Amino acid sequence: MITSKRLTTGVAIALATLAAGLGTAIPAAADEAPAAPSPKVELVLDVSGSMRTRDIDGQSRMAAAKQAFNDVLDAVPEQVQLGIRTLGANYPGEDREVGCKDTHQLYPVGPLDRTEAKTAVATLAPTGFTPIGPALLGAADDLEGGEGSRRIVLITDGEDTCGPLDPCEVAREIAARGTHLVVDTLGLVPNAKIRQQLTCIAEATGGTYTAVQHKEELSGRVKQLVDRAAEPTVTPVATEGAKSCSAAPALKPGLYTDRAKIAQHRWYRVDVLPGQELRASASVAADRAVDEDYGVLLRAVTVHGREIVRGSEAGAGRTDVISSGLRYPKAEVADGDDGDGKPAAETVCLQLAHSFSAPASVKRSPGLPVELTVDLVDGPGDASDAAAFGLGRGWWLLGVLVLTGLVAGLLTGWLSRWRVAVWRTN
Repeated sequence: MITSKRLTTGVAIALATLAAGLGTAIPAAADEAPAAPSPKVELVLDVSGSMRTRDIDGQSRMAAAKQAFNDVLDAVPEQVQLGIRTLGANYPGEDREVGCKDTHQLYPVGPLDRTEAKTAVATLAPTGFTPIGPALLGAADDLEGGEGSRRIVLITDGEDTCGPLDPCEVAREIAARGTHLVVDTLGLVPNAKIRQQLTCIAEATGGTYTAVQHKEELSGRVKQLVDRAAEPTVTPVATEGAKSCSAAPALKPGLYTDRAKIAQHRWYRVDVLPGQELRASASVAADRAVDEDYGVLLRAVTVHGREIVRGSEAGAGRTDVISSGLRYPKAEVADGDDGDGKPAAETVCLQLAHSFSAPASVKRSPGLPVELTVDLVDGPGDASDAAAFGLGRGWWLLGVLVLTGLVAGLLTGWLSRWRVAVWRTN
């Protein structure tokens, strides 16, 4: 017993000495790896009267939603700040004006107390209207602040009953704020009108729509969406393109978002040093009803208006997003400096245009969502890295194949003539 105590004391003293010696190193290591911003998720649950319907695995829609919430709350990642908002949960009357304001935060967005959150969900009972638009606006306000990703997961069994506030327009307004808030929607009823509205809400913010008709599907999909919020993501930087290159914002390498109205051109500027290659791409999303023919054009031009290179893409039919890109390698210049020993950069103007069109009844504001990627990399180091006749590194293989085909053709022709000559002689 005494030996054991002495051994324990000795180990404790050794550990204390080691900790004292490394005391200054531990904070330094912590400073090198700052904590990532916490992602925020708010679950928005429809508690309107129609949730009493018993058509999900023999249970009411409300009972299935509660069970799914319990499963999700048990599996929420520790780093996720989660909140719960309801719509149609409190007002049981028939006054439409009052009922369409019936949305409130059931559980605040923050570190999750699973017991408290489950208790709050257990008290819910199907009650009133379906004010989806006001609920989305409230949820967007709940998620404000911080640098982490933001996600709303809307679970409903019906379309909004509180017009004229169109929830699809609300989603576009939320997306236009530039907070990069994604709305995912889950529909509990396989109805075409409900699917159309929920799909529109999701597409306006870059989210997804899912139809679910079983408890396992509901809990599994919500878990998946909450987990997705915890995954590392690159947050785009909001920018605003100009009507001309001279007034355009100067962009550094990175990911950007903007809005472009129908028939509107957007301009941006990028400084490219000699020996660098500019790589840019642009995507335009159709977040509302548009005509079938569409296209996107991304041009790189000089400040004097001369086109350097362009990338374009077009199509017809149904699409959610269309993208195009370009590459511009700027050659090394021996005497290309600005007088202080630094190479002079060339200002390249990027022009983005799209050919989406829409019926007159479709709103033009806010514009269609734009995502722009800008990158500057080291340019080609030698001729083998550059494109040759538009074939890139594969040109030599095509040359070998062409030469082989030519030789084979000549040999085949010579052999054929020789055989004919021998046949005639004999």
